[in-house]
Amino acid sequence: MKIFDAIVAMFTGRQASSRPEVSNVSYSDAVMDAFGVSSAGTTVSATSAMRVSAVVACVAKISGAIVSMPIHEYSMDGGEIPALLPRSDLWYLLNEQPSPQYTAASMWEGTSMSQLLRGDAFGLIKWRTNGRPREILPLPWGCVPPIRTGDGRVRYYVNMPSHGISTWFEPSDILHFPGMGFDDTTMRSMSAIQFGARNAIGNALAMDEYSGKFFENGAHPSMILQSPNKMNPSQISDLQQAFARKYAGLKNAHAVPLVLTEGLTANQMNISAEDCQLLEARRYQVLDVARAFGVPGFMINESTGATSWGSGIESIGRAFVQYTLQTWLKKIEQELNRKLYPRNTGRFLEFHREALYEGDIAAQGAFFRLALGGPGAGDAFMSLNEVRRRQRLPPVEGGNELYRAPRDQPQPASKDVV
Repeated sequence: MKIFDAIVAMFTGRQASSRPEVSNVSYSDAVMDAFGVSSAGTTVSATSAMRVSAVVACVAKISGAIVSMPIHEYSMDGGEIPALLPRSDLWYLLNEQPSPQYTAASMWEGTSMSQLLRGDAFGLIKWRTNGRPREILPLPWGCVPPIRTGDGRVRYYVNMPSHGISTWFEPSDILHFPGMGFDDTTMRSMSAIQFGARNAIGNALAMDEYSGKFFENGAHPSMILQSPNKMNPSQISDLQQAFARKYAGLKNAHAVPLVLTEGLTANQMNISAEDCQLLEARRYQVLDVARAFGVPGFMINESTGATSWGSGIESIGRAFVQYTLQTWLKKIEQELNRKLYPRNTGRFLEFHREALYEGDIAAQGAFFRLALGGPGAGDAFMSLNEVRRRQRLPPVEGGNELYRAPRDQPQPASKDVV
């Protein structure tokens, strides 16, 4: 392992410290990190992590929320208030079909999953002759190594034989959505797994394997066979193997009665899952994984000791967007805007976050009554047709007027009493 340590030290520039494992061989921390080995001894990668239900639930919640929000195009040409632009070819690429092989939902789901599990996500922009994007092709994480050249520039080598692509691209042609802790030297980011969830996921994988073995052995793995007579090692080994073949495993559990001769007696060691604190440990690992991804436990159906944000779907949606999704949305928006509008044309793209804020029918009714104004509510800030548009209803005549509450009539000046 000294060779591995030297290689890691050469590329990372840090002194490799060793830590003991189960065997007599010691592995450096850098080597363990490079191979994704957790403290539980399990290898944690983007693929193995998705075998943990808590990871799947967290990734599905974040990526699903991003998929649910449409991307709108706005213009600042009319002043300080952004104006929503009508649907265009760019809107279609970002919201319906970025490439003939993909839907927009598949692209954004894959982008979010790659950011969370691998650290970076990539897309290739294919331009029209007029400078507008014609296609956005999602790129697998492993086929796009960013390279910093000697003059400080960055280039991307894309190797996708399935699409006939094997060449260099300039940064203006590549959408590079970073994850956490972007490194300017390697041009890579770290994933949530690498930062804080590796040990939690590794422990969860180890407990999944342990619980599988636990119940595979019939949920009572230990049995003591006691003999009144002395037995030699060969006899002990033969008895152990014969007993295991006959009674061990789920397929043999309660299949045939246990029959002992020659004065043998059997004593079962009662070790339940709760005695091993297996259930409690697995419950803790679910919350630990959710904490690393920034997803509240109750949103992945783990409500032990949890409290919700406010009351109702609207409060939950707003808090989830504010504390978890906002960072990921900003990274996607900024990369889209700086690559698709490189000359600061006064236009920008933004996720329609309000799509996740919709409350229940009662909450929506209260909001719209406040928006339309009226007695006790004051002036309106939305017209009737704006409300109807949000509900996908046709406009009505005279529905563009904003309600203004009656003002107090001025009182005549009082006359002095003589």
